[in-house]
Amino acid sequence: MSTDTPTPAASAPDRYLAVQRSDEFAGLRRALRGFVFPMTVAFFLWYALYVILSAYARGFMGTKLIGNINVALVFGLLQFVSTFLIAWLYSRHADRKIDPVADRIRDEIGEVTHESGIRG
Repeated sequence: MSTDTPTPAASAPDRYLAVQRSDEFAGLRRALRGFVFPMTVAFFLWYALYVILSAYARGFMGTKLIGNINVALVFGLLQFVSTFLIAWLYSRHADRKIDPVADRIRDEIGEVTHESGIRG
């Protein structure tokens, strides 16, 4: 029978605060925001262009390109293409710049979470 007492759970919040204040975590947040914010703005502007053209440039959007395929249909399909492209670009960005740093941080705080009984 062991008389050792487990590490108090109070040390885990202190550890999380220390990680949150670390330069490595700040770099992780910058890397995430550096991708997410510009990509969100770009996608929103692209979508807004589609909606505005659909509402105010009906003649242009109704221009037939091939058979019954018009500019509006092509723009609408390109919305799906751009969504999948952004998801693929984010996956590459995360694999290269976000996940390695997040894994290092998780490994650092892993000792505390496992010792205190918190599942991480």
